[in-house]
Amino acid sequence: MFNINDKIKDISDKALVSVRPYFDRIDEITEYNQQKMLKAFIDNRVSESMFAESTGYGYDDRGRETIDKVFAQAVGAEDSIVRHNFTCGTHTLAVALFGVLRTGDTMLCVTGTPYDTIQPVIGLSGKDGMGSLKDYGIKYEQVELDENGRIDLEAIENAVSDKIKMVYIQRSRGYNLRASLSVDEIGEIVKVSKRKNPNVIVMVDNCYGEFVEKTEPVSVGADLIAGSLIKNPGGAIAKTGGYIAGRHDLVEKCACRLTTPGLGREVGATLGQSRELFMGIYNAPRVVGEAVKTAVFASQVMKLMGFGVTPEPDEIRHDIIQAIKLETPDNLIAFCKGLQKGSPIDSFVTPEPWDMPGYDCRVIMSAGAFTLGSSIELSGDAPLREPFAVWMQGGTDFHASKIGVLLAAQEVMQANE
Repeated sequence: MFNINDKIKDISDKALVSVRPYFDRIDEITEYNQQKMLKAFIDNRVSESMFAESTGYGYDDRGRETIDKVFAQAVGAEDSIVRHNFTCGTHTLAVALFGVLRTGDTMLCVTGTPYDTIQPVIGLSGKDGMGSLKDYGIKYEQVELDENGRIDLEAIENAVSDKIKMVYIQRSRGYNLRASLSVDEIGEIVKVSKRKNPNVIVMVDNCYGEFVEKTEPVSVGADLIAGSLIKNPGGAIAKTGGYIAGRHDLVEKCACRLTTPGLGREVGATLGQSRELFMGIYNAPRVVGEAVKTAVFASQVMKLMGFGVTPEPDEIRHDIIQAIKLETPDNLIAFCKGLQKGSPIDSFVTPEPWDMPGYDCRVIMSAGAFTLGSSIELSGDAPLREPFAVWMQGGTDFHASKIGVLLAAQEVMQANE
C-alpha cells in the first residue's frame, strides 16, 4: 500500500525480530501504568457530570477539582493542577519557576544548559527587560554534565549550598545527544541536593518522560514536576494544556501565579475542555507505550542502515525521544520528508527548514498531527546544525507509526543512491 522497497522491508523484518523482547518489557510497564491510572479514576469517583462546561469565573467546577486529584494520584504527588490554559510546556515550566522563586533566590540547573525555549525565561538569551527571571533579580547557576554526558553528582554536591533555593533538572535530552535521566538518577540528585541543603526545592522538567517508567520523579523526592499535555500525559486527546504536580504548598503557589494571589485554583472556566482532559490522561499510559515501541523500532531500523542512534534499541527507556545521527543536512531533510509522508494529516506537505522563534538556527519539523505541535503524535524535528541528528518522538499507534519510520528510512536510502 505504501510502495516500500524490498531493501527497507527486509530491514523492517529483521528489526521487528530483534525488538520483540523489548516490546514485551514495554507492555509490562504500560499495563502497570494503565491500571494505576484506572485506580486513580475509580478512587476519585470520576463521573460523567464532571465533564460539564463551566464559564465565567468557573467557581465550584467539580471536574476541574477532580482532575487535579486524579492526576496527582496517578503520578504519586500530593497535589497537582491540570489546566487547558497552560499554552505549552515552556509556559507551564515558567509558571512553576515564577510560582516558587523570588527576588534574590538562586536557581541551580544541574543538567547543563537547558532547552532552547526555556533560556529566555531564565534570562540566558533573548532581550533584557521582557520579564525573565533575571529581570526579577533571580540568579542562575549551572552544573555541567561530565565528559560522558552524564550527571556529575560530585559537582552537584559541591554546587549546592544554603544559598541555592532551587535545583532544576531537565529530564529529557532536548536537542542534545546526552542520555535522558531515569527516575532513579533523579533520585540520586535529590539525595545529594537535600543532604547539602534540606530546604532546597528540587524541580523537574518532566516533558517527554511521563509514564515511560512505573514511577515519576516525585516518588523519589522531587518537590515539583511539570510538563505539557500535548506531549505524553495528554494521550493525544487533550488539545492543549499542561500540568504542575508535587508538594501541596508549592502547587498552591504555582496556582496563584497561573491566575492571581487570593484566587489561585478557585477560578478558571473549563470551557468544555474537561472531557478531553480526562480522556487524555486516562489514555496516556497506553499511548506512551505505543510511542516507546515506535522509538525502539526506529532505533533498530536506522542502526541496521548504519547510522548512530541514541538510545540504542536495547537500552531501557526514560523518555519517548529517539535521536538518530544522520550525518548530513541532506539526510536530515530526507528523513523528515519521509516521516511526513507517513502522517495521517498533511502527508502531502513537504517539510522545509525555517527560522523558528526561540532557536538560534533554522529548524526543520515533520509532523502530521491532529493537534498542532503535538509531540506525542509521530513527529521529528531538528536544528540544521552539527551533528545533523533528528529527534523523533511520538506515535499513538505503533502499527501506523511503523509506516512513517519506514518511509523516512526509505527517503534517506534514496538520498544516498
